[in-house]
Amino acid sequence: MSDSPRYARWKAPAEDGQALIWPEPRELLEGVRENQQLLSRADSSLLQNIPLSQVRKEFRNELGYPADAAPIIATGHQTELHHSGVWVKNALIDAVSEALSGEAIHFAVDTDEPKHLVMRWPGGSTSLVAEQKSPEQKSPEQRSPEQSSKAAWSGLLHPPRPEQISEASQALAKAAAGWDFKPLAPHFFDLLAKISPPSPSLPWALSRSLHALDESLGLNYRTMLVSPLLWVDAYLVFVHHVLARAREFAHDYNQSLDEFRREKRIHTAARPMPNLAVSDERVEAPFWLDDLSRGSRQRAHVIPDGTGFALLARDGDRFTFNPQAEGWQAAAALRDWLDRHEMRLSPRALTLTAVLRLLIADGFIHGIGGGEYDQVLDKLMARHWKLTPPRFAVTTATLFFPSAANQSRACLPCLIAEGHHLRHSVLGDRKAQLVEAIASSPRRSHQRAALFASMHQEIRAAADHPSVRQWESRLEQTRELADAQRELFDRELFYAIQPQERLSAMIEQYRRRIAGLGAQ
Repeated sequence: MSDSPRYARWKAPAEDGQALIWPEPRELLEGVRENQQLLSRADSSLLQNIPLSQVRKEFRNELGYPADAAPIIATGHQTELHHSGVWVKNALIDAVSEALSGEAIHFAVDTDEPKHLVMRWPGGSTSLVAEQKSPEQKSPEQRSPEQSSKAAWSGLLHPPRPEQISEASQALAKAAAGWDFKPLAPHFFDLLAKISPPSPSLPWALSRSLHALDESLGLNYRTMLVSPLLWVDAYLVFVHHVLARAREFAHDYNQSLDEFRREKRIHTAARPMPNLAVSDERVEAPFWLDDLSRGSRQRAHVIPDGTGFALLARDGDRFTFNPQAEGWQAAAALRDWLDRHEMRLSPRALTLTAVLRLLIADGFIHGIGGGEYDQVLDKLMARHWKLTPPRFAVTTATLFFPSAANQSRACLPCLIAEGHHLRHSVLGDRKAQLVEAIASSPRRSHQRAALFASMHQEIRAAADHPSVRQWESRLEQTRELADAQRELFDRELFYAIQPQERLSAMIEQYRRRIAGLGAQ
């Protein structure tokens, strides 16, 4: 495997029913096998003075996968109403795990800010936003969905109430009565109504309802919430390693981001994420510091403390991260300290991906946006851990609202480009004569400026030409059609708005592209 992996310019398919898989399936499967060997032998890369391979082994054991277990193919996403482009990651982990006789896991992220909890369709929507569990919030009767959706992380939200699910289901049924297909969403509501009442949180209810829905489609994978993983010793070894070396790690993190921006010619400091803030007084770490008793969070910072760094609790008590400490003892001490202060260190996006790719998965599947994070992470893994980055994969797909399949999509850019050409072509040979005269005039001369002004005056005058007026009428009609079609051609609608047969066809497309390659 190359030390400098080449990345494609990923783009979501423009056509309905099409899927992107990167790299090509044969190379994807080879990458999983190589990753499994690479990471199981990563003894020279250390996490808090423990070989990475050993930390990885313990983490997988904790999840029920012994060292000699089949390869783990994983993906992850926020617990939300996924659109089809996100959902197909589950189709790919299913197909790859089947080809390699492996295990597929979807990590449901319940530690991020809640979003995409409104189910939309052309002309309507319904919300599944539930109440926040924080004791300092108002009672359910006093809270609006807007207030509830501002929870610091989605795990703070209660599951939707039975009457809320019923209202949402009825709203969809009323809209679907006029459709020429049967969406799968009513089945999702039935599952949610059964799973939601005993569920401890909205992410728990939502992830299990979506998993059951996918099982009904024939997908085979395991769902795990992220929050329980944050108390596993192997995760806390990783945390301790990063915070004990906060300044060094932040330097490597920021260097990796800066290099990525230069390569991609990105001039925005916040893309794809901001650098970690570093000063003499404190260093930002790539974690959230969650106050579990108050339901609030802040970006984690540590302060210099002797040979290491320290994290402060609200009462001023500090935990010192010693880079020389034995890893497992350090992790146990950190867990006890966090538990005592009702605090949690939740990984931010890039950090969570690092944990999943380094310590759990043999093959990790991301979407297009996540693939940018992975490119930065590859640089960070090579720079900080001196490790050849394990390969990752990217997939997405496009499924428009089913009724869009019978319509031609309005193309505004096409018509605007046509108009630009038309405005200049109505002058015919006169335009060419003016351009030639301008080119032959001295630069910055009065004559050249006058000719240039004359040409544009004549182009503006040409706006009264019948062909231009006809184009303007077509442009207005196309704008109206594009507005009317916007929701029909919205690829980010909840995937269960689709009928079962379209989802099953997409699953079959993934299986055909992967099947038969596993034994090669």
